[in-house]
Formats: sequence, C-alpha cells, structure tokens
Amino acid sequence: MQFSESWLRQYVNPGLDSKALGHAMTMAGLEVEEQYSVAPPFSQVVVAEIMSAEQHPDADRLRVCKVNAGTGSELQIVCGAPNARVGVKIPCALVGALLPPAEEGGKPFQIKVGKLRGVESQGMLCSGRELGLGDDHEGILELPLDAPVGANIREYLELDDQIYVIKLTPNKADCLSLAGLAREVAAITGAPLCGPSWTAPIPSITDTVKVQIDAPDLCGRFAGRVIRGVNPKAKTPDWIIQRLCHAGQRSISPLVDLSNYVMLEMGQPTHVFDLDQLQGDLHVRWAKPGEQIALLNEQTLNPIVQGEVSSQLAQGVGVVADNTGPVSLAGIMGGNASAVSDDTVNIYVEAAFWWPAAIQGRARRFNFTTDAGHRFERGVDPDATVTHLEYLSSLILEVCGGQAGPIQDQVTQLPERKPVSLRLQRAIDLIGIPLTTAIVSDVFTRLGFAFTVNDGADAAKTTFVVTPPSYRFDMEIEEDLIEEVARLYGFENIPDHPPTAALKMSAPPEARRSVHRLRHALAQAGYQEAVNFGFTDRESESRLSMHQGDESQTIQVRNPIANQYAVMRSTLWGGLLGNLRANLNRGSNRVRLFEIGRVFMRNPSQGEAPGMVAGYDQPRRVGGLAYGSALPEQWASKSRAVDFFDVKGDLESAFAPLQFITAAAVHPALHPGRSAQIAFNVGKKTIPVGWIGELHPALQQAYELPQAPILFECDWDALAELGLPAPAEISKFPAVQRDLAVVVKQSVAAQTLLDGMAAAGQTLVRQIEVFDEFRPGAGSSMAADEKSLAFRITLQNPAETLQDAQIDAAIAALLSALEKCCNARLR
Repeated sequence: MQFSESWLRQYVNPGLDSKALGHAMTMAGLEVEEQYSVAPPFSQVVVAEIMSAEQHPDADRLRVCKVNAGTGSELQIVCGAPNARVGVKIPCALVGALLPPAEEGGKPFQIKVGKLRGVESQGMLCSGRELGLGDDHEGILELPLDAPVGANIREYLELDDQIYVIKLTPNKADCLSLAGLAREVAAITGAPLCGPSWTAPIPSITDTVKVQIDAPDLCGRFAGRVIRGVNPKAKTPDWIIQRLCHAGQRSISPLVDLSNYVMLEMGQPTHVFDLDQLQGDLHVRWAKPGEQIALLNEQTLNPIVQGEVSSQLAQGVGVVADNTGPVSLAGIMGGNASAVSDDTVNIYVEAAFWWPAAIQGRARRFNFTTDAGHRFERGVDPDATVTHLEYLSSLILEVCGGQAGPIQDQVTQLPERKPVSLRLQRAIDLIGIPLTTAIVSDVFTRLGFAFTVNDGADAAKTTFVVTPPSYRFDMEIEEDLIEEVARLYGFENIPDHPPTAALKMSAPPEARRSVHRLRHALAQAGYQEAVNFGFTDRESESRLSMHQGDESQTIQVRNPIANQYAVMRSTLWGGLLGNLRANLNRGSNRVRLFEIGRVFMRNPSQGEAPGMVAGYDQPRRVGGLAYGSALPEQWASKSRAVDFFDVKGDLESAFAPLQFITAAAVHPALHPGRSAQIAFNVGKKTIPVGWIGELHPALQQAYELPQAPILFECDWDALAELGLPAPAEISKFPAVQRDLAVVVKQSVAAQTLLDGMAAAGQTLVRQIEVFDEFRPGAGSSMAADEKSLAFRITLQNPAETLQDAQIDAAIAALLSALEKCCNARLR
C-alpha cells in the first residue's frame, strides 16, 4: 500500500512529524517499508513565465527565451524544448541551482551561466525528468496558468510531501485504503478522524439494469446504477491525478481514474461498464465449462488475435454475464467488450461484495493479479457497498456530468460478525503486562469495536465480549483481540523480560543418533549441506521418483508460487541435482552435497496426527551426491572419477556404528548395472532403507552433466535408531583364522554367501571377510560362468583354547551351509 502523507493528513492529522508518524505506524504493525519525498532534493528552482521565444540565430532546434522568474529582471535562457512558447509557465532553475544527478549515485548538477552556440544562457528551463518527477523529457514541464511567478517549485508542487510504502500483513485488509489507514492512525495516536464529505446524487432518470444473482456463494451483495450522458473526454482533476500518482497509479481516463481513486481512498473496488455494449440482463454466476472472455489486460493472458477471445475460463471462476456471455471476471477484472472508451456516453456503475473464498487464487490461475482481486480475496466491507457507490457516482457527475438513475441494491447473504470473547487474565498471561479493564476498554474504544464487559472481582473473572465491525474480517478468535490490545498498547511499551525456567541438562539418548551428529559425520567426509524447498518441478519428479509414469501418485500443489514448484517432492535428488548444475555452471568441478529433509508420498492408511496430514506420508530422508574426481587434485594419487565404492565407503563411515549391506537392484533413476539397495539386517529379516548408485545415462543427458554423479538416499528413522551397545568379555585365549575358498556361479553375490554362513549359527565364528575373487580365464578348470570367492574366517572361544577338531567342525558346518544355499563347492 502506497500513499502520500498530505493525503493521509486530510483524514487524520496527529501532532507528529513525518518520521515519528512512520515509526508509530510501524510499531503498531503497519510496517513502513519505505519513506521518501515526492521529488529528490534540488534547490533554487522557481515558477517562471516565458515572455518571448525567438529562434536561435545559429541552431534550428534552439530558442532564445526571455523569462520572468520573479527576480526583478528578465532572464535570457536558451532552450531546446519544442513546447517553449510565450505565455507558458514552467520550472526555471536559476544560476547556482543544484539539480538531481542524472544517474543514481552521481553528483548533483549545478546550473551556471553559459553560452550555447554563442548566445548566453542565464539558467535552465526544466523537464519533469530533470527534476526527478518522472521519465518525461520530451519538453519542459508545463505548470497551471495560475501558478505564481517566482514561487519555490518545491512548495508550489508540494514536492517535499512524503510517500509512505506500507508492508501490510494478509490479515490487515481493512488498511488497504486511505480511510482504513487513517482509522488505524487515529486509533494509534488518538488524533480525531474526519472523512470526506459529499452529497449523494438525486436520481433524475428511472433507467435501471436488471441483475440476477445466481450464485449466493459467489456474491453476497450487488449494487449498481445507470448514469446517462457522461463526457468520457472530460479532464480528470489535477488533485486526483496527483494522488493517484503518489499511490503508484497512472492516469488513464476520467471514468477509470475515478473508479481507481475510490478504491484507493475507500477500499471498495468498483467497475464501470459501457451500458450500450451490454446485451440484456446481467447474471452474477459461476463460469460455465467452455466459456471464454477477452479481458482488459490483453497482454496478461494469451494475445487476442483478430477479435478472438484470450483465455478459456476454468470452472470455479465467478463472472458477470449478459445475454452474450461473460463480460467481467467477478471481483478481478472487466472484459474488453464492455469497457468504457472515448465514445462511451452511457455507463453502468457497479459495486459488490464478493465472498473472499470465491475470489482467492482465481487470478493466479491466469498468472496475474489485480488491485481489486487483492482486496476482495482478503475481505471488503459489505456494509459500505452502497455508500461507496454513492461516492463514486457523485465524483462521476461532478467531473463527467450526466444524469443518474436509482441504485439497485441486492443483498443475498452477508458475513455474520459473531461476538468474540476475551478473558482479561488470558491477555495478561500472553502479553506479560499488568492490564486493567480500563486499558483494554480504551483500546477497543479507539478501534471502534462494540463491546460489553463483565467486570469481575479480579482479572481472572473479567471478560470482554466484542462484536467486530463489518470491515474487520480478521477478528475471529480470542487471540485476535489480544493482538489488537498488544498493538495499541504499544509493542515498545512492553518491557523486556528474559525467560525464566528451570533448565535441566539431560544426557542425549545413547540409543538414538542425533541428526546433527550425522550432519557432522557427512561434513567430515567432505560433503556440504544443501537446503531445498519441499516443492519441485513436475518434470524432475517424473524423472526421479519410484512411481514413474503413474501421475496419480504425484502430489500437486493447488496454488504453486512458481511453475518450478508445482508438485511435492518424493525424493531429495531433484533439488540436489539442481544444486549440482548450479555449481557446475559457476566453475566447480568437484561437488559433494547432502540434504536432510522430508519427502511426501500418498498413503491412504495415514491418519490425522500432530505434524501429519491424513492420506500422506512425510518421512525424513538423508540424501546426497558425489560428482567429479574421487580425491582432490594432488601429486600423490592418480586422478580418477568418483565411483560407487567411494560413496559407499563414505556412508559406512558416516552411518557407523550401524552396518548396512547392499544388493544389486534396479531404480528407474539409477544406472541399471551400477545401482544397489541399501538394507539393514534386523534379526533374521533384511529391511531395505534406501538406494545408492550412479545416475541413469538418460538422466545424465537430460540434466546435461558431463559425468554421472553417484547418488544415495536413506530413511532417517532407520539411521537414527542405533540401539544400545552389547558389552562382551575379552577372551584370554587366542583367535584362529582359516581361509575358505568356494566356487559358485557368477550370478551369486558375495553377500548371499555371507548370509548363508551367518545362518549356520556357529558360535565360535567371530568374523568373516571376503578377501579374494577369481574369475576363470583360458585353461582354467572352472566353467566360464563360475567364480571363486575366498573368505577369511576368524574363530575364537572365550572359555578355552580352540582345538583342531572344533575348528574343523565349524569350517565343515560353514561349507555345508554354502553347499545347500548357494550350490557351492570347495575349491
């Protein structure tokens, strides 16, 4: 919200200077994001009148002007502006004047006596851009003919007026107007409030337009009137143009300017139809499938070609329609077919109350927003609809003339303002100050709230019952009222008290890993943490998720902030690959990244729970990638690309003391022959917890990566549960090692053999390690599809020294287990 200080002070004029006024609004929750003067600093620029203008003797585009600047004698100024003519009043920079710099950060420009093509010039006639009043530099700035010669231009044009830019929170819809802001300032400062006064037009014709509200859930109130014989080419008053400019709006035409002015001043968006372009009755309803409309903002939607419509309406969008179809998007934007123009003579002016839920998000479906939609989706005062329509009508008749018909006001259903209770003790507890009944009553009185109070013997028994006014859509629960009390009491008046609580230093649970501990472990392995949104683009989700091709599993965002955040992620890899590309584009050639965050998946069995949404799983995952060389560039080791086993080793170190196993498996986003599933052995079960592998070649090409990164992702819950360590007595007797080499088919994984030996249940076996693999070549006694795996087996008995018979029995049991489960034979 942007406005000028002078405009605000016409409603409420507290005894505060500009800076103090901005601070008071900020401390009450109306954050002043920016405050600046209408024009940048300059000096010695006055109102002047051109007394004569003659052609320069040596330049076709220059004129020698005699100027009366109120200095007692005429000044001779050479000017190249095409509109320099006798009788016009303009800004004149005198000799010694300092003008704003031409570029930001530059030095001020000083006016000196100079010569242009041999003719002396004693000043400068200024354009709007040279004074910092806009970009117009086609000619000198023309002032009204009644401008007093010699007057300081800053005082005459009120260029020292302050512009406030307020950053409003979404709940403060009541402050999206000058009247609303003035109401707040009056409540904050205690200054008296005065609003604009006007005379309601007396109908002089009986013409009406029949309007039927077919959708009460779309429109709660609709008021309109016919005005005939307007002059659309009338000039918008300068004071209205100035206020619109200070509010960040440009002048378009008188009818549009007056509609915009009422919206900015009163907060009520209105719309003006060309009455002669409407066909039949008006219907307020939801759009029908297949209906189309060409909007005023043709560039926002698809371009209109040879009169074709610009966009197809989706169901759930409200429209105002005549017999030919929609002529306006309800509460958002009017249509081209019924827009006013220079040929408009008869108009239909409407003001309505649109239900916020019926407007919210509709404009963003078409990738644009409007001032009207911004206000309606937050809530516009339904009780003032007719009053504001009367105000607009009086301005139109005053500026454009015409004859007004009676107002037709249809009310279907308006919001019910239910009373809200506030317990005084609850407010004291939340705000932390000793409130009294008098203090809270004063706050509600200043805000204009109707209330009753049950004043008990103490604060615990005192209750306020407040009926919010029609313009306060944000007053629904007790905490809303407590917020108002804190705002008006003054946040700066609430003393700072550090929290006091008994702190207990608890030992971290030994059986559970801290997420910070894992972060540190991965950082020590050379990985940097990335933090990405939980949203991702539809293409990345389709490429990387386990449910490729099944769109029903994709969780779409109803109102995405951007196209690249249209769906919820089911894997962390999309964001990490985006981070990788960003790093490569900036010259990095070795990247290690990890992220710990939630992913989102459909699960019909998931019920509602704290932090959870019914029908959706939100597990936390640990994901990462490694790209580039395995080691930083150095002289001691030959450079090679990072591979599967490098990343697996990093994870084994980071996940310790947990030990995981990997088994070859296929993931749609990973290389079919270079990917594996990560699993933990829990009892006799193998539970998969994640994936590790090289990016699929097709995706490497899609992401335009010179080298395929190694990716991993695991469930955090599985990594967090460490369990308690199981102490064991250190044996006093030596351990024995035996080697066992067996021949199996090449398709049999080494892990299968390890699992088979573990299942043999030999209590003397302490450790089994694979230390050799042999595949046959020419002349070997093994078949071509066989291989030999050698295991080093460590045996130990904590009670006695192992005997050969015990060792041989244990090895025989292991070999027998391998023969049964893997069809292995002793080499």
